Amino acid sequence: MATYLEFIQQNEERDGVRFSWNVWPSSRLEATRMVVPLACLLTPLKERPDLPPVQYEPVLCSRTTCKAILNPLCQVDYRAKLWACNFCFQRNQFPPAYTGISEVNQPAELMPQFSTIEYVIQEDDLQALKESLQMSLSLLPPDALVGLITFGRMVQVHELSCEGISKSYVFRGTKDLTAKQIQDMLGLTKPAMPMQQARPGQPQEQPFVSGRFLQPIHKIDMNLTDLLGELQRDPWPVTQGKRPLRSTGVALSIAVGLLEGTFPNTGARIMLFTGGPPTQGPGMVVGDELKVPIRSWHDIEKDNARFMKKATKHYEMLANRTATNGHCIDIYACALDQTGLLEMKCCANLTGGHMVMGDSFNTSLFKQTFQRIFSKDFNGDFRMAFGATLEVKTSRELKVAGAIGPCVSLNVKGPCVSENELGVGGTSQWKICGLDPTSTLGIYFEVVNQHNAPVPQGGRGAIQFVTQYQHSSTQRRIRVTTIARNWADAQSQLRHIEAAFDQEAAAVLMARLGVFRAESEEGPDVLRWLDRQLIRLCQKFGQYNKEDPTSFRLSDSFSLYPQFMFHLRRSPFLQVFNNSPDESSYYRHHFARQDLTQSLIMIQPILYSYSFQGPPEPVLLDSSSILADRILLMDTFFQIVIYLGETIAQWRKAGYQDMPEYENFKHLLQAPLDDAQEILQARFPMPRYINTEHGGSQARFLLSKVNPSQTHNNLYAWGQETGAPILTDDVSLQVFMDHLKKLAVSSAC
Repeated sequence: MATYLEFIQQNEERDGVRFSWNVWPSSRLEATRMVVPLACLLTPLKERPDLPPVQYEPVLCSRTTCKAILNPLCQVDYRAKLWACNFCFQRNQFPPAYTGISEVNQPAELMPQFSTIEYVIQEDDLQALKESLQMSLSLLPPDALVGLITFGRMVQVHELSCEGISKSYVFRGTKDLTAKQIQDMLGLTKPAMPMQQARPGQPQEQPFVSGRFLQPIHKIDMNLTDLLGELQRDPWPVTQGKRPLRSTGVALSIAVGLLEGTFPNTGARIMLFTGGPPTQGPGMVVGDELKVPIRSWHDIEKDNARFMKKATKHYEMLANRTATNGHCIDIYACALDQTGLLEMKCCANLTGGHMVMGDSFNTSLFKQTFQRIFSKDFNGDFRMAFGATLEVKTSRELKVAGAIGPCVSLNVKGPCVSENELGVGGTSQWKICGLDPTSTLGIYFEVVNQHNAPVPQGGRGAIQFVTQYQHSSTQRRIRVTTIARNWADAQSQLRHIEAAFDQEAAAVLMARLGVFRAESEEGPDVLRWLDRQLIRLCQKFGQYNKEDPTSFRLSDSFSLYPQFMFHLRRSPFLQVFNNSPDESSYYRHHFARQDLTQSLIMIQPILYSYSFQGPPEPVLLDSSSILADRILLMDTFFQIVIYLGETIAQWRKAGYQDMPEYENFKHLLQAPLDDAQEILQARFPMPRYINTEHGGSQARFLLSKVNPSQTHNNLYAWGQETGAPILTDDVSLQVFMDHLKKLAVSSAC
């Protein structure tokens, strides 16, 4: 038992409180006889470096006269999800965000060591967002036109041409308006500027009509900076148990209408910053009652997501209008719960806009990702292009089946358009409203040459890609790429065809098709489809004796393909388990636009090992790579995970890295941190950084990705002494390959 002296000291360190009496007299009479009154010294803001603030709002007692905050002293019924206030004994329901709590999974505010806890209320979030927006003004060219729309219960379109007075047009957040109504109300119905005049840097005869809402930065820099600085949270009161009213759908509709009426087919971005889901008006995703949680995958499967279809339709209509006008929509959603990305994803996906998801606008993940949007190339130009059209032309033996990427169809029919669609098909031209140097589309073709009309010996097929776009310097540019490849007869020259197989590109293109199908088909159907394709590929190109799995071999140009498919089947692009609908939408958005290298990292994360045995080296993404005496660095594209093996973690805990004689251990600990920093600096969007160790709760990020070659089921198999067993019922790559071989050599399959 600790002495009282220690007890008092602990309490002061933890809570900043010193009581005159630490055992209290039980009656008034007794207390008065104590002479010294019962009292305490309190330091409310006592510094606690070990207490990071939690990024959510406190849970209050529902009794209006009490409103005490949930704490470790409250009685909790984990099964009924109720807590009893320890002040007024009111029984309260936990909010929906707490559905997963249990004795072993408690929120911080119920843990005894957090008798003092700090919450971050969203005000700070607004402050952080305002600072990021003010920073972005300094990164834009001085003649760029900017506008500002803010929204809560109402939507405000701010006039930027007013000197010394804040003036804005206010719209009701519940009423859907047509483009014509918006333009009439904002007084934009005078003839829109022709394209040539819209270009910055040219003298203009008269102030253009949209000038009240869209102004060049050099004119209103101070004005807008002040306006952003003065922004407050929505003044409408939010009652206990309700969500704030957020009219995202109407605000976006007004932004689209404003640009549509002023700068059609001129490069423009709409940047949507949202700290929660749309809760009223067209495009609402969830009601304002906190007790009704936002839809989950389970709700969607049971057709229980009542707002989803209507909201999706609203945002698809806006996305298509935006794409028609050559503008793009970026979504920056920072909140701890879902914000409606599932319904809004089409706004970014169809227009080539960015999608960034974070916990808070106050994190470096958001701030640095936002800053990177304004990065420049070696010529000092922004790495962004606008209003691009991509046209594909083919030689007559080929037709275009479709494209998958951040594009919309321009519905241009022609002789080279296939009737079989893969992805967005039925056209030979696509519009990509926002492009950057890494935006990548998957384009699918069909060979239509008839079997009985052989291609002449040495013949070649050709394809041309024509991309027209507006460069960030406002120049219109066209980039043309023409390629040709030899034809070969599959009956006599199969080996040539086989040797020229690019398994990495094939894996990514098949993965894109799988992910594209997953948007409209059931998950298991997509997996079955992928499996069937893989079995067929192995039957075609494997070397084997019928009904003899042990004889099965794949040549080097195919050998990695099955493992890409194995990891793809387990990836968050196809497995929605343990991800919210918003997270799945976010992962799929990025997968559909990244280049090959990044896409492969997403499918099969890279694992590097750091040890005293030699320099850092890539190792198998396998549980056998998790050893006690090495550090692992895993890059999944969305996360960077550093994992310390058991022995390394113990050494670090013992502080060996601080002893001069263990200088090399200090360097070993530092090496993966430096490498991780390099990746963090370069990637867009910035990945989540996770530093964990053997037995740490966040080790799950690594354990869920590695191939579970050792599990709790085969842990004691003969000869297995290395690696970390994974507690899972998932099949391992070895079992997957055994099944694949069996099916490939079977004549029944």
